[in-house]
Amino acid sequence: MNVAGWRNQLAGLDPRQPWFAPYAETLEALRHAIAKGADAATALSACSLPQRDSRVPGFVPAGDLPSSEAYESFVARTGAIPTRDNLHDLFNGLIWRQFPQAKGRLNQLQAAQIAAQGAGVARGPVRDAITVFDENGALLDAPAALWDALLARDWPRAFVELRPLWARAKVRVFGHALLEKLVRPRKEITAHVWRAQCAMRSTAEVDGWLANQLTADSLAGKPFMPLPLLGIPGWCGENQHISFYDDPKVFRRPAA
Repeated sequence: MNVAGWRNQLAGLDPRQPWFAPYAETLEALRHAIAKGADAATALSACSLPQRDSRVPGFVPAGDLPSSEAYESFVARTGAIPTRDNLHDLFNGLIWRQFPQAKGRLNQLQAAQIAAQGAGVARGPVRDAITVFDENGALLDAPAALWDALLARDWPRAFVELRPLWARAKVRVFGHALLEKLVRPRKEITAHVWRAQCAMRSTAEVDGWLANQLTADSLAGKPFMPLPLLGIPGWCGENQHISFYDDPKVFRRPAA
């Protein structure tokens, strides 16, 4: 996508959408800076957070990354995030700003895996899981009955019978590629969801909790489950109709 294309998409997105809402304040600051001509790295470096966190890294143009060095290794060595002018990297920076501990932990794990095994094509289970969650992850704090139904992929129970329980659930999109997909929401967009066993009262609380959960062992076990995000009540007007969930291409039952 050309520069004008991603800028126009950023200008046109609605920060009030439930997947963007937790990041609305920072998104507005980024949109304002970029509308005035800033590149993505400059906008991310300049925008403030409600509570300043010294652990938030710096952002540099993508050209600062040496061709001979892996991205993760560069970030671990310099504490700076190479950033291209596109939505993918902008959302990556947005998540870094909101979750510096968790993102930093993921990068440390990636860098350690690369140092031990090299940056070859074969990633291994830990690096695969890191990539999956970093790109496409989400957090869900939900009542046990709702979580169990989702884990069983019992979609009618999760979204119809237990629908009132969603009022007590909290969902936070973490994956930056997932946020990019949601600029143009589609029914089939599915997150890899990690169960958040914390109160999720604030971003800082979630960040600290998640950073402590992210270990090589926990990630190797791939503690994720699929969740079609537009099935969440309130995330799509069409899902008020039960027939919305009668789509086996999206709401798949487990293999027998």
